[in-house]
Amino acid sequence: MSLDFPLDRTAAPVPGAERRAILADPGFGRWFTDHMAVAAWDAERGWHDGGVRPLAPFTLHPGAAVFHYGQEIFEGLKAYRHADGGVWLFRPGDNARRFARSARRLALPELPEAAFVRAVEELVRADAAWVPEADGGHADEGGGAATSATSPSASGSSSSAPAASAAPASGSGEQSLYLRPFLIATESFLGVRPSAQALFRVIASPAGPYFPSGVTGVTLWVTETYSRAAVGGTGAAKCGGNYAGSLAAQIEARENGCEQVLYLDSAGHGTIEESGTMNLCLVTRDGELLTPALGTILEGVTRDTVLALAPELGLRPVERTISLAELRAGAQDGTVTEVFAAGTAAVLTPVTGFKGAGYAFAVGDGTPGPTTLALRRTVLDLQYGRTEDRRGWLHHVC
Repeated sequence: MSLDFPLDRTAAPVPGAERRAILADPGFGRWFTDHMAVAAWDAERGWHDGGVRPLAPFTLHPGAAVFHYGQEIFEGLKAYRHADGGVWLFRPGDNARRFARSARRLALPELPEAAFVRAVEELVRADAAWVPEADGGHADEGGGAATSATSPSASGSSSSAPAASAAPASGSGEQSLYLRPFLIATESFLGVRPSAQALFRVIASPAGPYFPSGVTGVTLWVTETYSRAAVGGTGAAKCGGNYAGSLAAQIEARENGCEQVLYLDSAGHGTIEESGTMNLCLVTRDGELLTPALGTILEGVTRDTVLALAPELGLRPVERTISLAELRAGAQDGTVTEVFAAGTAAVLTPVTGFKGAGYAFAVGDGTPGPTTLALRRTVLDLQYGRTEDRRGWLHHVC
């Protein structure tokens, strides 16, 4: 039986003037839209009670499995407004498939891919007014955004929204509607086994650039204290525990003057894996686009997009083991000309330097490289509908 998501529209939407003020400078993850998509699952009935309902808190028993055993997963994708006013998703089917893979790894019920996409579609339709106007992400190409990605979070109905007359922030490009589907175990019990009950939700948040520095580049801290995942672990799943475990490393990075962290493999071989929130890619002098092979890292949709687009920019995509020693030597002798990180939230972010215990080195001349910027523009042009979608990645919503 298919799972439907009928709309129960809120009686108290955020006033238009307040919403427009929020969209003028949304930041990242600070505000939320008027509705959420919902569904429930239990072992007896399967999936049921789907719908799009007013955004509101929900109550869980203190014994809910998610609180004690961390049984939960999530996804991240975006809706983009094109120049003609239409709203599109980018590769939502890939997020749906990864959501199902994560569910299997965390012993949660698998939501059918069609239901995942339908839930996202119906929420975007209900809150289409929250999708920012198209600017295509070019406003911050030459400089940083004024918005901080770490601003305090607030609900869409907060009375502390910016004044309606607020002008768009400097560097306010890359605006979109960020979508966060998640699935949590809700059965109340104390005992280590899969939960027999779960709740699915999709919430939405208007988003500007993830990094305040825009495309000026970031420096990564190479941690030797923490690892992200091990063979057989949950590294390939998108679950909250992976991110909770990364916070201490993120603090370590900031204490050392870096914006993000770079993880090495947990077996001590000195091979690079990914950053705290993004996949890593290297551009070589010989025209290769190198990225660590899958296994213990997340199979990023943006990562896969970049690998598919690489030949159009004259690059040969290569997935293989890459050692830190190779990265350091390549940056020193010019074999590695550019490095960037790829992810849904941050799109493509140039990595202009690395620091570690007792060393630091730049990539190239320490500024964003031309290939990185060209790839970034290519991805954004696809997402915002400025170039032809020959692969069927764009998914029309309204």
